[in-house]
Formats: sequence, C-alpha cells, structure tokens
Amino acid sequence: MTDVIIVGGGPVGLLLACELKLGGADPLVLEAATGEERRTRSLGLRSLNARTVQSLALRDLVGPVEGEQWAMLDELAARREPAGADLVAMMVELLREGLIRGHFSGLPLLGEAGDAEYLMLKQDRLEAVLAERAAGMGVRIWQGCAVSDVAQEESAAVATLADGRKVRAAYLVGCDGGRSLVRKRSGFAFEGTPPTMTGRTAVAELASAETVTSSLRHPGGLVNLSLVPGEIATIEFDGGPDERDAPMTAEELEGSLRRVTGHDVVVKRLETGIRYSDNTRHAGTYRKGRVLLAGDAAHVHSPIGGQGLNLGLQDAVNLGWKLALVARALAPEALLDTYTAERHPVAARVLRNTRAQVALMRPGPQVDALREVLAEVIELPDAKRHFTGMADGTDVDYAPGSAHPLVGRFAPRLEAVPLAELLRDGHGLVLALSAAPGDGGLDAAVAGHRDRVRVAHADPSATLPDGDAEVLLVRPDGYVAWAGGRDGVADALTTWFGPPGD
Repeated sequence: MTDVIIVGGGPVGLLLACELKLGGADPLVLEAATGEERRTRSLGLRSLNARTVQSLALRDLVGPVEGEQWAMLDELAARREPAGADLVAMMVELLREGLIRGHFSGLPLLGEAGDAEYLMLKQDRLEAVLAERAAGMGVRIWQGCAVSDVAQEESAAVATLADGRKVRAAYLVGCDGGRSLVRKRSGFAFEGTPPTMTGRTAVAELASAETVTSSLRHPGGLVNLSLVPGEIATIEFDGGPDERDAPMTAEELEGSLRRVTGHDVVVKRLETGIRYSDNTRHAGTYRKGRVLLAGDAAHVHSPIGGQGLNLGLQDAVNLGWKLALVARALAPEALLDTYTAERHPVAARVLRNTRAQVALMRPGPQVDALREVLAEVIELPDAKRHFTGMADGTDVDYAPGSAHPLVGRFAPRLEAVPLAELLRDGHGLVLALSAAPGDGGLDAAVAGHRDRVRVAHADPSATLPDGDAEVLLVRPDGYVAWAGGRDGVADALTTWFGPPGD
C-alpha cells in the first residue's frame, strides 16, 4: 500500500512524482518500457514554453534542463555538414537572445531580445533530468513493469501488473499516454474528432538529400528536416494512418516523400520511424473516484504547435500539490475537483487551436492566401500578444471573472520577492504586501497552516501590476489562489490547504 500509484514514467509521470514527493506523499511510478526502449522512441525535438519554464524554475530545474539543451545543440552542430551547422548556430543564437516564443501553424512568434523563456531538447534528455531528480528525492520507479488492469476498491485503487501482482494505493493517476489503459479500464468518456492527417517521423538516409527541402507548402503536404541529423518528417492530409504500430519501412517513407514533394525521392536506409495523426479527443472529467488522468491520457491532439508536452507538464504541477495534501489527509477530497475545473478548459482551448493549426497547414491556394493574411494579422501588437500568450501558456487564468484580477493567474514578479526560492519547498506562500514582519494578526491567521505554507513580506516599494491587496496567497504551483485583506487569510488557507492543524 502506498499513497499514489502513477502509471507511466514519461515526463508527465516523473514530474508528478516529484511534486507528490515534495508535498510529503509517497508515490510509486510504474513504467512498462525500459530506459533504452524509451530512448529509441524519442524522435524529434520538444519545446518547453514560457509557462513550463517558469514552473520548472520554481523547482530549480531550469539549470539542469538548460544544460541538456546546450549540450544537445553542441552535439548537433558537431554532427552536421557546414550548411546544417549554420542552421543549428542560428537556432542557438535565437535561443540565447530569448527571441523565440513559439509558432502558430508554422508562423513564427518572435519577441523582443530577452523577452522569451523557451527551451528545446529531445524528450529522452528531459526524462533523464526528471528521473534523476525523482530518484534523488527517493521516488520509487519500477521500469519494465507493465500494468494489465486497474480497479477501485472502497479504500484503495488497485493496479494489476502483467505478472499478476497487485499494487494498492489511496489514489492512482494514469500518465500512460493517448491510448491509456487506465482511462479505458476506468470508464472515462473520451470524445472528439477522428484523424484527418498522417504524420511520419523517421531516421533515414536519402539518396539525393539536396532534392528534399523543409517546407510547409509542398504540393502534397509538408516536410520537415530536423536539426537532428538524419531525422525527417512528413505530413499528408489523407485521413490518418491505417496502422499505427507496424514497423515503418523505407518504401513507406519513400512513398510519402514522393507524394508530398512531387519528386522521385529515394530512401536508401531507414533506421527507425513512428506515425502519428491529429486524432483529437478529450476526457469528460479528469477524475473518477480514486483514479485520475494527466497528460495525453486525458487529452490528445495534433502535435503541430508543440503544446502537448507542455499541457501535460502543467497538469502535473496543478495536480501534484493538491493530491499530496489529500493523500496525507490534510485537505478534503473536494480539493481534487479543482483539478478538472481548472485544467479541462485549458486543454479544451489547446485542442481548439491545434485543430485550427492543422487546417492552416493543408495544401492549396485558398489556405496559402489565408496564411498570408494571418501572418499580417499576427504582427499587430494586440494580436501578437494574443497568439503568443496562447502558444506559451502565459494567458492561463484559472479563475476568470474573479473579484481580484490576479486571482487565478500566475503570480507576478515583484521587486525583491524571490518567488522561485520561496516556493521551492513545495509549500504555499502567504505574501504580505502591507503588513510588517511580526504582524500579530497575520501570524495568528497562518499559525495552523505552518506545515503547509510559509510567510514572506514584500519590499515596501513593491506594487502589484493590477489591483490592490494587503496579502496574496500563492499556491505551490505559482498561481495566486486568493488576494485581499488580512482578515480573509484564514478562510482562504482552509479553502486551499485544508483545515488548520494543532
């Protein structure tokens, strides 16, 4: 018996395990694949948007992840031919200058120098950083441990392993991908729209590589030559793949390249390849009793726009502290209901914009014209703010219509308030903006929650960017839970962190 079973040891499951451990719970991660199996599936580069980078900063993880990014880019530059090395160098310069904010259907979203927080690396490198952090915290990770069934008992969730063993926990979270066994066995509804495209990403050698160029506007779809040497991707708008799991052949990739480009491309050798689509589906709820979903188990969509990994990581940081409090019996189960309430609308918006991005990539003169118009619109200041906020996750508001404009938003940067350091231990933060240190009323209000929150006082010169308040209650995930006067602090703490202790 443990506190929480996490089925799936990818980035979402590993980050969730770290968050649970930080919150004082005991998680167990069950991962079907071995480390080597996961590395062979880690094709392409993954982007971490501004909100994810801000979340990682709260846990002192930006440094390790950024180190992996630069090491990877150095390796890629060394392996490329001169022209390819120049492409890597250009990407390095954009990253160093902080210009990248993402893209919308291939239309670049660039900010001012130093404006963006954006990282890019292969998924297996991100997993390695998170696995090292989890192991250092004492998280148990069982690799090569497939789950064949899940069930709920009155006081536990049960995972049945492929070898017949059963593992019990107070709660179980499915982080096991788009074809989640946890979701299927637990009866979650998963409605949406069927695929309209087939994507292929492969490591391959072409006979005349110079005849194939990256373009979103090839006659039959798109081709992307990755910064990773030998990696090539195609997308065709053909209704989706007939077979997802059969081994890809050189002939299959060759046929796709010929159809997309219109050239007689020859694939000399294919090392490995994967298929994907824009199948777009969304769980109706993220919780059924003691079973919860996170990441692709809760929502799947086209990878265009690079938002899926970020969406899942944000699920993990939203759920982790809440589930830790509930599993430790410090907060009521009702706190878990805020997970679906907050994250479901965010995912629904991502599903909407990824459908739009797929539509904008279809070949044809009408879509060409629409892209040209949209490229002009995106350069308008208000439009650029709208699209970049949507792409980098900084527009998320968990409490739209709140009486205070900061509630539900990520905590603002304030002068002389080291937010990342104050939240690093996974506790919440009571931030006094007008009360002086040693304020008896505030100390009394927080007294019963000292095991879950800490108190800090802002510099007297610090001012909020929007609205007035004497005190902010900042959640462990960095979002403002409440803002107001000192007389409301005790009730806000009980709402978000459970009743006071002795």
